[in-house]
Amino acid sequence: MSEKIYNVLFICTHNSARSILAEAILNHFGGARFKGYSAGSFPSGKVNPLALTTLERLHVPATDARSKNWEEFAAPGAPELDFVFTVCDNAAGEVCPIWPGQPMSAHWGVPDPSAAEGTPDEVTKAFRDTALILKRRIELLLALPLHKLDSLAIKRQVEDIGRA
Repeated sequence: MSEKIYNVLFICTHNSARSILAEAILNHFGGARFKGYSAGSFPSGKVNPLALTTLERLHVPATDARSKNWEEFAAPGAPELDFVFTVCDNAAGEVCPIWPGQPMSAHWGVPDPSAAEGTPDEVTKAFRDTALILKRRIELLLALPLHKLDSLAIKRQVEDIGRA
């Protein structure tokens, strides 16, 4: 019997930095058990170059990173999602599409590194800090014994991760 692959969608309004970081980090560390995706409610159409630089510095590939609309994941033929995590406060307050598979959702808000001001080093640090917060939360998700928990326990755990 093969182990279930959990499909995870990370949502941020513009899908240019935070959700891109989370998608790449999950795909890198999730092994064969998890598949990460990202999307935005109002995608910018481009990935922030500092997000890609940050991933490169963390030795995390950003294969096929692109800014995309969340409607792709509500359309026929889209992957059946197990989890949907909002990583920005704006997206958390928006009315989401109906996702195939009735996924579990939680808010994992993190500061927007694209809004960081200061020296180039300070902005780079903002991107790195955001990536490290997301990496830690993803590590906590990966450590959950999902096959042993009931849905209520999983829901509690993923919400707690977002508050960590």
